Amino acid sequence: SGSPVCGRARPDLPLLHVSALSFIYYFSPFLQEFNRFIIMCSQIRQNYSEDCEASINKQINMELYASYVYLSMSHYYDRDDISLPGMVKFCKDNSDEERGHAQKLMKYQNSRGGRIVLQAIAAPTMQEWGSALDGLQAALELEKQVNQSLLDLHSTAGTASDPHLTKFLEDEYLEEQVQAIKQLGDMITQLKRAGPGDLGEYLFDKN
Repeated sequence: SGSPVCGRARPDLPLLHVSALSFIYYFSPFLQEFNRFIIMCSQIRQNYSEDCEASINKQINMELYASYVYLSMSHYYDRDDISLPGMVKFCKDNSDEERGHAQKLMKYQNSRGGRIVLQAIAAPTMQEWGSALDGLQAALELEKQVNQSLLDLHSTAGTASDPHLTKFLEDEYLEEQVQAIKQLGDMITQLKRAGPGDLGEYLFDKN
């Protein structure tokens, strides 16, 4: 006794109960989204725009991509037919450094009440990196790409009137990025001065 017939509620079921069931049925998707929004919101978040949050996540991806590229380069120069230990160390150190940059951004995202959204990391544009000169020139272009991405992030922070983020980028990233670009430019010049061919490359790599 008392079971629904053809999926309809019993005639003696209280009207209020039927209305509550209807409300839950029709508004369940909205309630789920509202609950997700409440969970995603942070109690510490203040003056931190969605644009800045999204741009931080984009920069995390860029730093991880740069780490990925340097990792590819380090193992290329470690091959038995290439064997440039100096380049191996340089690229490995840079890979570790870029990964550290990404982790620092993740920590910052959490400190501002943002949410980390990791994205797919693109594969390096090549697997064969050529001579040491070719590799350094590729690294220089990569560092310029990272630098431009940081400048775009800094601009976003400025537009959002977020002085904390702009100062963080200036203190922790922008100056260091300029130095990295200068270092690579110097290395390229020194390698060219060492002379063409394997001997010049060998002497440069040892130093």
